[in-house]
Amino acid sequence: MSSAAEQEAVAGHQATGNGRQAAAVNVARRAAPPPAVPARPGAPTPLGARFRVGPDGVAGTNFALWAGGAEGVELCLFDERGRESRVRLAELTHEIWHGFVPGVLPGQRYGYRVHGRWDPWTGARWNPAKLLLDPYARAVDGDFALPPEVYGHVRDWPQQHVADTVRDDRDSAPYVPKGVVVHDDDDWADDRRPKTPWADSVIYELHVKGFTRLHPDIPEELRGTYAGLAHPAAIEHLVRLGVTAVELLPVHQFAHEDHLLRRGLRNYWGYNSIGYFAPHAAYAASGTTGQQVGEFKRMVRALHAAGIEVILDVVYNHTAEAGELGPTLSLKGIDNRGYYRLQDDPRRYADYTGCGNTLHVVQPQVLRLITDSLRYWVTEMGVDGFRFDLAAALARSMHDVDMLSPFLAVIAQDPVLRRVKLIAEPWDVGSGGYQVGAFPPLWTEWNDRYRGAVRDFWRHALPDVREMGYRLSGSSDLYAWGGRRPYASVNFITAHDGFTLRDLVSYERKHNEANGEGNRDGSDDNRAWNCGAEGETDDEGVRALRRRQLRNLLTTLLLSTGVPMLVAGDELGRTQGGNNNAYCQDNETGWVDWGLLRDPGWKALCALTSRLIGLRHRHPVLRRRAFFSGRAQSADGLRDLAWFTSRGTEMTEQDWYTPAATLGMYLSGRDIPGRDERGEQILDDSFLAVLHAGEEPVGFVLPGPPWAERYEVVVDTSLEEQGEAPGVEHPAGTEITVPARAVLLLRVAG
Repeated sequence: MSSAAEQEAVAGHQATGNGRQAAAVNVARRAAPPPAVPARPGAPTPLGARFRVGPDGVAGTNFALWAGGAEGVELCLFDERGRESRVRLAELTHEIWHGFVPGVLPGQRYGYRVHGRWDPWTGARWNPAKLLLDPYARAVDGDFALPPEVYGHVRDWPQQHVADTVRDDRDSAPYVPKGVVVHDDDDWADDRRPKTPWADSVIYELHVKGFTRLHPDIPEELRGTYAGLAHPAAIEHLVRLGVTAVELLPVHQFAHEDHLLRRGLRNYWGYNSIGYFAPHAAYAASGTTGQQVGEFKRMVRALHAAGIEVILDVVYNHTAEAGELGPTLSLKGIDNRGYYRLQDDPRRYADYTGCGNTLHVVQPQVLRLITDSLRYWVTEMGVDGFRFDLAAALARSMHDVDMLSPFLAVIAQDPVLRRVKLIAEPWDVGSGGYQVGAFPPLWTEWNDRYRGAVRDFWRHALPDVREMGYRLSGSSDLYAWGGRRPYASVNFITAHDGFTLRDLVSYERKHNEANGEGNRDGSDDNRAWNCGAEGETDDEGVRALRRRQLRNLLTTLLLSTGVPMLVAGDELGRTQGGNNNAYCQDNETGWVDWGLLRDPGWKALCALTSRLIGLRHRHPVLRRRAFFSGRAQSADGLRDLAWFTSRGTEMTEQDWYTPAATLGMYLSGRDIPGRDERGEQILDDSFLAVLHAGEEPVGFVLPGPPWAERYEVVVDTSLEEQGEAPGVEHPAGTEITVPARAVLLLRVAG
């Protein structure tokens, strides 16, 4: 059916009062109660709800909402019993509707009804029957359920191919959360940001709820909350481990998808944002009518006091409103055409995210929303940086990814944002969306080329060692341009999305049946090796090999040049039972199991992880601020980086292309570029790392002068218990035996 024919058919149904529509749509809406007080003109800035005292000494709140193209805006105020009062915002300045309402105090719950044309064929989807969340709300009270009333269109319209064009006039207010007026004048005067340099950073990705929900030393009432993460027991583990930053899975207010709610599941990870200024209310122990803001700030302060930065995983590429058949919760009802990318057929949404919609970041008001949100979290909530989900979608101009896009340009010149840590997930699902290595200076990137190479090396699946050499030494092939440094590469082997580290060595196939999607969800490209048995096993040989592989993977990660990222629980042997897409597993599958520390094997793995991070912190040669040159810096021929075969000879061009399971990497502590804070040359020990992925032991000849006279073994991953150091010394030129599937780290002695 053509668009014109569809419009005519729908209009005919509506004009004749079609019985099925009457059953689906309750057109007898409640009459709006009169406003309690009229709104004064107020001011168009700042956007959102801001409590203040007026010039006549009367306290109240200024409300300002950008709603381009709207014909009218009503502010809706709700008392403790849910009764609604409406206040018309009569002032309009540059498409911002605004007014000051005396007597509205912090804790007041509110929303908006926005009036305008209903014409989905042109992208106009205004529907004043739907209560809308303020995009600038600082706190949100209540949770999103998704009954038919919260959809702007008739969800159960019999002709589903045109259902999105039939307006639903039922009132959604009883079924949606409300924004909350918040007043917080905290100036952060007593906070001390760690300001850890990028090269010195070790990132720990965690979920606020999942990290704390089962922790036995956190009080029950605080588990799963911001206050729980601020508890000394949680911080003690982070400090003992040695990480410098936590990267929190999304804490912006988010909603659960309808398909999950119908299956009795919930969105656990939170990549379904609907409120970019509000801390997710379900993670608050203290209350949801503004208390969550203070609780979040106290969490940040506690982490800062322990020397730990806070990085937020943020989802500015799409919202929880999905596509044309999704709910109307906020932006869709404020100005659908202004906030979202639409296709040539404006009924449809451009979807570069796989989630139904894509924010139109080229639009000035959308760019303002995002940058205002980012600055708010830095200046008023105290965070230290951001990891941008599907960042390539934000870098698109009209269609293509553009590294000169408005979003990247604004970030580059913003005096607040250009100073914080910026991490890109450098891809999206659209054409040309894979952009690893392409983001400009100031940005670091999740380097999935590193993830793939390390996984393949340790399952002995690389055709040669060229790729591994690049990844171990900082990925200069990707990042040595435009003034970028090795720390542009965030090195990771696992992330929230995919297998845990333990599952990576225990499963070769995903086992996502619990997600209710027929095991179709999640990646099939896991690059995993189960060590001989799929899943849990009683075979002690397989179990020992898996633990060794875990030690190999963690040691490789923490010896590599770049910024290492660990995932919460990997150091404890956390498992998801082979589920590689646990986004909806808000249960023991997704939570960290602290009981694993009672197992001596997993406790030893945690101790090794801590020891490796400590080694990294003590030795600047392991966290270089500049790429290796590979050239001799002195007459003796010693270079800052050298590669060796198992014969103890430097690798030739042919060696890089020859199938091999063994690689030796020499890092010179004598040739570290840059100077310390006193302006003096940085000197360190030199190290030789030998990585052997073969299933049999191999002889390795230790390089002699000028590289070393003798070597001391610092780490040997073939050992279950590492102690402080194996401590065995070997003269240079000696052929040592490297155990099967092991890493040896040797320090140049003397």
